[in-house]
Amino acid sequence: MRDNVILWWILTVFFVIVAAVYTAWNIIAHPDRPIVTAIEWVGTVALLFVAFMSAMIAFYLHRTHRAQGGELPEDILTADIDDGDPELGEFSPWSWWPIVLAASAAVFLIGLAVGHFLLPIGLAIFVVAIVGWVYEYYRGHFAR
Repeated sequence: MRDNVILWWILTVFFVIVAAVYTAWNIIAHPDRPIVTAIEWVGTVALLFVAFMSAMIAFYLHRTHRAQGGELPEDILTADIDDGDPELGEFSPWSWWPIVLAASAAVFLIGLAVGHFLLPIGLAIFVVAIVGWVYEYYRGHFAR
């Protein structure tokens, strides 16, 4: 995580430098205008906001790293892959319900774009997909 903190601080400095160069470039490109109108404010403010957001992420990661009180396995050069492999939960690699759920979202969004008669069809497929995905372990070969 220490490397991530360093990378986000580098990004913050990079975006501040780019914002300064962008602003100076706009001032140099329009010497006939006053400085306030020569600056292209949307790009300058957007670049400064990106720098601010990078700084917020770097600060958050730094505080999280300090609160952990130790190094993560990713930061230790002698660590194995299994050292950073926690149990993440139970997943169904054979489940088809996420594909049906994505199809329901596709039908619904196509209904928004093309014809509103597809909206209830997409909603009905969504209900079937959610119920099927939630209750897939209650019946059949994988019932518990």
